Amino acid sequence: MIFLPIVARELRVASRKRSTYWVRTGAGAVVIALGLWLFVVMQGQSPREIAQGLFYVLTGSAVAYGLLSGPRTTADSLSAEKREGTLGLLFLTDLKGYDVVLGKLMASSVNALYAVLAVLPMLAVPILMGGVTPGEFARLALLSLDALFFSLAAGICVSSFSRSANQAMLGTLLVVLFFTAVLPACGSLLVVMGKARMTNAAFLLPSVGFTYYSALDQVYRAGREPFLVSMVVVNLLGWLFLGVASAVLPRNWQDHPVGPRGRRWSEGWKMWTYGRPEERLAFRRRLLDQNAFFWLASRVRIKPALVWGFLGLVGCVWAWGLAKGRRAWLDPSMYFITGYGLSLVIRCWFAAEATRQLAEDRKSGSLELLLSTTLGVRDILHGQLLALSRQFLGPVLFVLGLESLFLAASLAGDVGGDRNSFIWIYAARMVMFILDLAALYWVGLWQGVSAKNQSRATSTTLAWVLVLPWVVIALVLLFIAIAGMEGVNPPEPGGYFFLALWFFCGLIIDVALAAGARHFLLTRFRLAAQERYVARRGFWKSLLGGK
Repeated sequence: MIFLPIVARELRVASRKRSTYWVRTGAGAVVIALGLWLFVVMQGQSPREIAQGLFYVLTGSAVAYGLLSGPRTTADSLSAEKREGTLGLLFLTDLKGYDVVLGKLMASSVNALYAVLAVLPMLAVPILMGGVTPGEFARLALLSLDALFFSLAAGICVSSFSRSANQAMLGTLLVVLFFTAVLPACGSLLVVMGKARMTNAAFLLPSVGFTYYSALDQVYRAGREPFLVSMVVVNLLGWLFLGVASAVLPRNWQDHPVGPRGRRWSEGWKMWTYGRPEERLAFRRRLLDQNAFFWLASRVRIKPALVWGFLGLVGCVWAWGLAKGRRAWLDPSMYFITGYGLSLVIRCWFAAEATRQLAEDRKSGSLELLLSTTLGVRDILHGQLLALSRQFLGPVLFVLGLESLFLAASLAGDVGGDRNSFIWIYAARMVMFILDLAALYWVGLWQGVSAKNQSRATSTTLAWVLVLPWVVIALVLLFIAIAGMEGVNPPEPGGYFFLALWFFCGLIIDVALAAGARHFLLTRFRLAAQERYVARRGFWKSLLGGK
């Protein structure tokens, strides 16, 4: 028998896919564009400063891409096989747990690996400009690969325990955040509280962020041990995740008989999630009277409570910080960060829920059954809107009210500078919050019914709505910098210029995306629902109208 047969098969399959080659080309093109933008924007600085800015931004982007690759690619690899019931077929052969785990790892992550490998040679360009040493380049290049391996392994490990795509993606993201940010933050909190004189190494070594900091030349010259030990710890964590997944998967893919205690826990969880039988019946009747798809998307009654629970957890953290920091905690910067963080989490959560139901129904074939009934496309869209409103309307209004409270508290204190700028910033952010949610609703529904799977639908929705405006802003700033190089001498942009640029870019893009997605949903919904059986045309064929 061939050693690691699934790995060999998946590599052969990947070698025949066009995306395997386009991803490498796209990753290189993105890095070239980002480097060109930074080079033009930083034209007034010295070559050494430009080289360091290019290098740190590009390497930081590569490490961040590696950390996000696990939730995006491998988190739903094994859990999807469990939902479809195909994982057990693999274990009817002589395959071992590590065969399946490594095979799915290669199948899900080969494009992510190629993207990072395509970027690494370009990171060496700043060495030619000065300011970056070959040793620093080598350390951060190795860290990019190490961060990618750590994140992919974490995704496979979480996926071996999960069945739901949302739970797998969220669990992987939490694992990555725990080791990267939460552990160092806990160590710093112990120092602030006076429990320790300095942060214990056990809190820092598993963090990729600490490894990145230790790889910088100024820090590395003071002592190489922190970098080397942290690299080894992060790498060993990745192998530990793979080992756990290989050991758990052969025992976790099938449904085992549940004992009396497990049955009680299962019934308790079901009752807590869906309610008592008489409550479920009344809830079902009430929702079906409004919209059948509303009931289908809202059967899990605990979803609104989860959002409120998250807000309550943030409130507990705030209460703890206020008790420890007292007046120092009540700072306008803390208000700003809290409000922006809450709105960002709500946006991401909203996008995941907007894509989930339609993506799952389309993949299972349930969507075609729904369309064969008297339920129309507009009824489905309206039912999804009712379900999202039931889950998020209260928290969204709460966050908007909290933003207003933060604005009033900032104006009541010593904000310094122009007080009107705070009013405009908070007003623009609250309006943009509502517009982003509207765009996420329409784009998320269209991606849910047209994307390959839910993880891709969610990531594409977030990229179009939340990332695209910043790309447009970067292009505008690039044009301003180029105009300055040509001697046009454009007016120096101020704070209000950037605020207006951000707001109007977001406004135009949100309206355009929402209008386009709405048009596609109303005209191509049924065609998109059946495209899981039809091979899609490539991008260039679709653009040029080829067959």
